[in-house]
Amino acid sequence: MQSGHFYGLAAGVVLLLLVTATGTLGYHYIGRPTATWVDSFYMTFITISTIGFTEVVDLNHHPLGRLFTVLIAVFGIGTLSYLFSRLVALLVDADLNAGLRKKRMEKEIAALAGHYIVCGVGRVGSNVASELLKTRRPFVVIESNRSVIDTWLERNPQTYYLLDDAADDDALRRAGVMQAAGVFALTSDDSHNLMIALSVKLLNPKARVVVRLHDIRNENKARRVGADQIVSPDFTGGMRIASAMLRPHVVNFMDRMMQTDEGLRMEEVLVPDQFPPTALGVLRGNTRDYLLMATHERGAWVFNPDDDHMINPGASLMLMTTPEGRLQMEQMLDRVIQGQ
Repeated sequence: MQSGHFYGLAAGVVLLLLVTATGTLGYHYIGRPTATWVDSFYMTFITISTIGFTEVVDLNHHPLGRLFTVLIAVFGIGTLSYLFSRLVALLVDADLNAGLRKKRMEKEIAALAGHYIVCGVGRVGSNVASELLKTRRPFVVIESNRSVIDTWLERNPQTYYLLDDAADDDALRRAGVMQAAGVFALTSDDSHNLMIALSVKLLNPKARVVVRLHDIRNENKARRVGADQIVSPDFTGGMRIASAMLRPHVVNFMDRMMQTDEGLRMEEVLVPDQFPPTALGVLRGNTRDYLLMATHERGAWVFNPDDDHMINPGASLMLMTTPEGRLQMEQMLDRVIQGQ
């Protein structure tokens, strides 16, 4: 729709230039030899714009010149009116489309379930959102800074987002916090992230909350307001630097895994509560789409379990896999449940 308006504006500008050029040439011919090019252009301009100052090109001895002026006025005023109407239509259509897109997006967000909410999409939040995109997990961004969200949307225009304060209960509700699987509190302000965590837990205690903290001394406060996990980029960065020195091949392997186009990741799949106790070999099958590294059961880790190991409800499966492999494991769990 907007492309049609732009085409109409371009056509109107071309027509206006054509009328102006025709008027300038015509008045220069009619007013010869005294009329200059500037006089001719000025005469055309005051005619088209309906200013109506004194004629700078003498038409007293040129009756046809007055008829020429009428034609220039008709075509010029008509062209200006057309340009104005196109411009108004473009502005109205842009506002209307923006409103419709917002309504449609809010409706689609309301239909989400099991998604994630990214509060703050700056330097840290943008990396988190990129990871959610790569692993094909639905999410909604809440960002209060217009320039920051615009920067993100330039690269990812299909993102669901709200331009609002993530600590506001209404904003969290509109982002679907009541049906969300988890919330990332990733703003640059520790106190604001604590407020986000508290607001989320008051609205939906079941939602998992991961909080970003600059000062690790705020960890106890974050725990008290309901944060399930605390991440300090400064602390984590220090550990990453140490690992790059002490275990470089492990770090290189993890980096290559994170950068692969196939989205290869260490993934976690939760075994549903209705899942019947089943031998691990049934889940492993013959597929090479995922590699089961360990399980986490009743607070304990079981590394590289054998095929006879029984998988019970509530266990977490640690896989090295792609997004497709993760979905395949989830579908396998569903088939076992349906076949019991």
